[in-house]
Amino acid sequence: MDANLRQLSAYVAVAKAASFTTAAARLRVSQSTLSRAVADLERVLGVRLLERDTRNVQLTAAGVETLRVAEQIVGAHESGMKELRRYLLGESGVVAVATMPSVAAVLLPRLISAFRRQRPRVTVRIMDGLERAVLGKVLSGDADFAITTVGAQQDRLEHRPLIRDRFHAVLPAGHPLAEREEVAWEDLAPEPFLAVGPESSVRRLTDAAFAQAGCGATLAAEASNVATVGGLVAAGLGVSAMPALVLPLLGPGHIVHRPLAEPVVERRLDVVVRARRTLPSAAAAFLVLLEESRTQGLEVPAGASWVTR
Repeated sequence: MDANLRQLSAYVAVAKAASFTTAAARLRVSQSTLSRAVADLERVLGVRLLERDTRNVQLTAAGVETLRVAEQIVGAHESGMKELRRYLLGESGVVAVATMPSVAAVLLPRLISAFRRQRPRVTVRIMDGLERAVLGKVLSGDADFAITTVGAQQDRLEHRPLIRDRFHAVLPAGHPLAEREEVAWEDLAPEPFLAVGPESSVRRLTDAAFAQAGCGATLAAEASNVATVGGLVAAGLGVSAMPALVLPLLGPGHIVHRPLAEPVVERRLDVVVRARRTLPSAAAAFLVLLEESRTQGLEVPAGASWVTR
């Protein structure tokens, strides 16, 4: 059997209308075209589907069963094509974003909420991790794009500057440095320093800042999770330094933070896409929303700012 969709659609129209004339008018085709399609279907199936006379069209027993199956096939095709159109227009599907935990928890929620109001059929999948893992998700195609720090750039990746956030000293409440409006990096150097792990982009930037200030941190402890570092600071075990978007993730506790200076250090976050890749429509629409947020200056946490181009 090799019945095609055109034949099945023609048969469904005639069978439901019980009339070639009415069905032809509904489909906007000639009656002869419709008649040939049904005749071709009967030939392919090897059975008579309709009993015809000058006034009526009646279904045979085989015609009744064929109508049932044909409606399922035609209905599934129509449903699938509608879903495909929605996907191609960016109205359905999945947007996969690879990013760091601070961006995922602090920057993205409002953007995702706005995006979902516009496109409620689209799911946003967040894959959070450290810089290297995040970029790997883009290179492998698991993520449509990333929002991450700028490290060593690769030819296979395209960077679009998005946002920057300034580093702050993270101090136990009541610490003498908390009385200042700004804290210099060299002021942190003698203090027991609580660092994130060496695989973190935050660690790379803090090490570079201490070097630029001509001093080195007195490392007391390190942890891979920023909330853990926050807990250690709150317990009075030392001080730390974090960019502004990370500060809300430090957890509850007796912590204060002050902008760091001498030098002022900012972390830049870029949108990163795989070069020469055509993004799915939904992902492209999310990037449009990001760009609109940047150009319109959507409110961001204190200490962070959109990159102007």
